[in-house]
Amino acid sequence: VQLQACGGGLVQPGGSLRLSCAASGRTFNGYVVGWFRQAPGKAREFVASTRWSTGDTYYADSVKGRFTVSREDFKNTVHLQMNSLKPEDTAVYYCAVDRRSSYLEYRDYWGQGTLVTVSS
Repeated sequence: VQLQACGGGLVQPGGSLRLSCAASGRTFNGYVVGWFRQAPGKAREFVASTRWSTGDTYYADSVKGRFTVSREDFKNTVHLQMNSLKPEDTAVYYCAVDRRSSYLEYRDYWGQGTLVTVSS
């Protein structure tokens, strides 16, 4: 599975961005699809995901109520709508798929990241 993420950029605190992740090579069937992030000097952190077969969604506590995962089945694409962004959301965001873990603990495949910078 090849994953292509896009949509990062510079935004002011309180602003919004939408990240997108598209798959090529196969569909998302059988996978949990989502996002993890890594800020400079920090460990990788789960952000949000959705189980493709059921539509169930999962969120890190730090983003609940602010971020929303959605999908476009016919485009084989997953989106991450990020609202009320905070400086601590600054990180490289990676799209990943996982056959076993709802929280992307095993990350079977992931793509190149997209940088999100939240700063005034």
